[in-house]
Amino acid sequence: MSWKESFTPLRNPNFAWYYASRFTDTLGTMTAGIALTFAVLDITGSATALGQVLAAHTIPLVVFLLFGGVIADRLPRALLLQASNLVAALTQGILAFLVITDQAELWMFIVLAIVNGTADAIGFPAMASMVPQLVRRDQLQSANALLSLSRGGLTIVGPTVGALLVVTVGSGWALAANALTWLVSAILLIPMKIPPRVRKEQAGSTVQELREGWSLFVGTTWLWVVVLAFGFLNAIHTGAWFTLGPAVAKGTIGEQGWGFVLSAESLGLLVMTVVLLRMKLRRPLLVGMLGCALMGVPMVLLGLEPHLFTLIVVTFVAGAGIEVFSIGWNLAMQENIEDDMLSRAYSYDALGSFVAMPIGQLAYGPLGEAFGYRDVLVVSGIAYAAIALLALASRSVRSLGRADVHDSVKA
Repeated sequence: MSWKESFTPLRNPNFAWYYASRFTDTLGTMTAGIALTFAVLDITGSATALGQVLAAHTIPLVVFLLFGGVIADRLPRALLLQASNLVAALTQGILAFLVITDQAELWMFIVLAIVNGTADAIGFPAMASMVPQLVRRDQLQSANALLSLSRGGLTIVGPTVGALLVVTVGSGWALAANALTWLVSAILLIPMKIPPRVRKEQAGSTVQELREGWSLFVGTTWLWVVVLAFGFLNAIHTGAWFTLGPAVAKGTIGEQGWGFVLSAESLGLLVMTVVLLRMKLRRPLLVGMLGCALMGVPMVLLGLEPHLFTLIVVTFVAGAGIEVFSIGWNLAMQENIEDDMLSRAYSYDALGSFVAMPIGQLAYGPLGEAFGYRDVLVVSGIAYAAIALLALASRSVRSLGRADVHDSVKA
């Protein structure tokens, strides 16, 4: 695949507008976390309060994800994504006004977070499943790699931009800037002209469509095997790496060293995205799960002998492996799931991922205190690699290839 071919999706006006919208939306998301964190701490001074606000966003997101998938398979996805971004802009704008005018209270943060999380539950399945409507199937890898490239770059610079805004103009104005990015993101979707999707059957009730989504999920072996594996992998990743990891790093490589390690992971994601703009994945889930297994190595190393340079190198490689899976997974979903079921498939996938994360966050603190942080990290790293490789025991996972189709998207 040449560089010219890699950027071909951007010549499609619909994808170009979608790409610009996703870039702006991601910038807002990456900077919003820092702005919201310091806004809550400025008002309450309490880490417990911050946890309550974050949970107020996550809980409705998890609860309504499956319904979001049903809605996104029924209605125009671009319209749903616009609505989600507008709600995010509105709630963040109201919050910014309350913080700037010194009227904000904790309950206001919580209520607005609930509204925002519910809107995200509708917008996420629509966003994830829209790409096949915008580009030809033979361009899906390039399109997903381009989206991942912007996301990877913003993962590195976004938090820094958010922190700079908080330091220079304050958390309230930083929230206002976030609201503006989401408003612009919604506006950028207006020029898109996507023909309406033709559903194979008349839409049934919500419960019926949820059952159809569940039947698809349990009836597609590679889908449920990988999602089941990631239920465990995400619990380990968020619990061992992001909960115990900083605690071990503080007494070994230091806070700054831990920052270098996390940056190396993001850099690995970004570099692999560039590689995948040129290299075609033939067996997306086979190489993806092998890439995921590499994330167990830095966990083991951090638990055994956390030398900074070595840890940076192996984390860079692990980040690259995670990115192989990320793009491979989107290709598997977008090429092998029918369009009228794709949003529901993504919603079941996301539900399996999001539910596992707080479990890991809550469980690993007590586990570390009971058995020792570093010992738990070593065992977790080994378990992480083993689970990723065990998923390949399924022939459906390891043998899934690329769809050899060249159909065009109608203008």
